[in-house]
Amino acid sequence: MITIILPIRNEKKYIKYCLDAILAQDYPQDQIEILIVDGLSDDGTREIVATYQADHPNIRVINNPGKIVPTGMNLALREVKGEVVIRVDGHCVIASDYVTNCVRHIQEDGVDGVGGPMNTIGEDFTSEVIALAMSSKFGVGNSSFRTETGQTKLADTVPFPAYTHEIIQKVGLYDEELVRNQDDEYNYRIREAGGNILLAEDVRSTYYSRGSLTKLWKQYFQYGFWKVRVLQKHPKQMSLRQFVPPVFVLSIIISLILAFVIRWGWIALAAVLGLYMAVNLVFTFSIAAKNGWQLLGLLPLAFAIIHFSYGLGFLIGLVKFANRWNDKTGKVPPWHI
Repeated sequence: MITIILPIRNEKKYIKYCLDAILAQDYPQDQIEILIVDGLSDDGTREIVATYQADHPNIRVINNPGKIVPTGMNLALREVKGEVVIRVDGHCVIASDYVTNCVRHIQEDGVDGVGGPMNTIGEDFTSEVIALAMSSKFGVGNSSFRTETGQTKLADTVPFPAYTHEIIQKVGLYDEELVRNQDDEYNYRIREAGGNILLAEDVRSTYYSRGSLTKLWKQYFQYGFWKVRVLQKHPKQMSLRQFVPPVFVLSIIISLILAFVIRWGWIALAAVLGLYMAVNLVFTFSIAAKNGWQLLGLLPLAFAIIHFSYGLGFLIGLVKFANRWNDKTGKVPPWHI
């Protein structure tokens, strides 16, 4: 028995693609329950889901007043019937053999969780540029599920993971404080508890990227902001790439302050920005050479937004959560309320 959980809110544009992919799985549908945990959508998502419910009795909707992923996941996890639980995003389309391959890896490889490489795409020029930036090592560092394909290996975290119900019972529920980065934090707790997570080459999904630069800014600002709480709870979960953007932004801020105090401050500022722009353009030209020179205008800006918003969010998070360094628990609720 498999439980697929969809924590969603206002996914009118993509929910049909997502549900069609789940219902097209080559795994027996009578062994799949689909729990849609809706954060009180008001854009017509609920009406679309209702049309699917009419024809598919294995779809159930749970209201999520908290409106964020961890509160939704926790509501669903308390009610799952499946021996394997798979979390799927409303922006995601999973391959037709996704469930089958997840179950096979869990059974044959003896892992506690499994996911695979994520192909990020866009539906128009702006979102396609954003997708390329989010799939580049310059954009997101060594995030293997975004930048690597053709490999099966143990990993720190994976997108849209399948977990055994046994490991979920052992680790507990999600931290309801974390608006973002809840998967990273949960996967670390699995590994801390002795579990292992597999990045499997044949577990494939497609993710629709943000459609505007404003949404991209908000997304990565939140990633940086909430990463501070993950750092405070689990320092060993962090990798070097996650400190680079805040160091970059801090160097800009310090250079700017120095520029108003001492003359060489402007030189330091110019050096920092100049070096960044040079590296940015090198990667931009490399990607444009493969995907089209029309990217030259927007791709450097997408890279800059990812790096600067994440770095600024992280620095603001350090200030916001300055008194939380001793809080290693967060807001993980008990199984039974």
